[in-house]
Amino acid sequence: MDTFQKMRTFVRVAESGGFTAAAVRLNLATGQVSRAVSELEQHLRTRLFNRTTRRVALTEAGKRYLHRCYQILTSLDQAEAEASDAHVVPSGRLRVHATASFGQHYVMPAIMRYQKRYPQVTVELTLSQHVPDLIDEGYDVSIQLSGTELPTSGLIAVRVGTFYSILCASPSYLAERGTASSVADLADHTCLQTTSLTPARSHWDLDGPNGREVFDLPPSPFRVNIAEAMAFALRDGLGVGALPLWTALPWLRDGTLTRVLPSYRVSEMQIHALYTSREYLDAKIRSWVDFLQASIPQMLDDDELTSNQPRSR
Repeated sequence: MDTFQKMRTFVRVAESGGFTAAAVRLNLATGQVSRAVSELEQHLRTRLFNRTTRRVALTEAGKRYLHRCYQILTSLDQAEAEASDAHVVPSGRLRVHATASFGQHYVMPAIMRYQKRYPQVTVELTLSQHVPDLIDEGYDVSIQLSGTELPTSGLIAVRVGTFYSILCASPSYLAERGTASSVADLADHTCLQTTSLTPARSHWDLDGPNGREVFDLPPSPFRVNIAEAMAFALRDGLGVGALPLWTALPWLRDGTLTRVLPSYRVSEMQIHALYTSREYLDAKIRSWVDFLQASIPQMLDDDELTSNQPRSR
């Protein structure tokens, strides 16, 4: 085997957790796999795996080498894909990451439409609040939400949309506490905080008829990192809270929640698709990012909210 083949064999052993399992995946004899890794260790003059009769485990040097192998083999795969026209026809497995709430409401429907257009692409979607390391965790694209500029990194970031949140409360809460008619009136209400989209803030930025107004939040009796959980808290009359449009609309439509300060938007944020900087960009990644830009609404406007005012219950 040449060095690249040995590196691929090493990666398969690390991923499979053993020589036998890797041999099955590579359609090789176990002895060939073991010999390839041993020769690689001899070439590097370092041990990559700690071996026992039952299992193998990466050494610290092995973990570092695995990370480099992923980078090197990815670059090699990109070059081979370019030569074999993979940059032209989207195909193969596309690994996508998105935050849970946004992924359910926007990314899932986009994937369904995307696969109808590109049936040769198999999409593997992970929904998580955790921000992944695209290289270490093997993702092709991560869809991130940010209220500020993204930090500088070696990743390509493409803006695919913009969204905002709105203030909501239950009809029963508003019947008891009164309806706010100005930003200043929020001081008379119990304001709840959602911490999922940005780090916890001490204020709300509200954009409305008077431009941007800032409301300093008093200590919140309840905080949660999932927008859907906040919607349930608001339904139960705990106070006033900000919900992303995709979370709020179903609750507004059936009258479970009422919009507070309907002429104001809260916390406008950007939606970015992130992928690794590649000289040879796979067609499935390029086509997916282009598809997101075309299919994800840039922003739901107030006309849609007006057409979906709550019905009397």
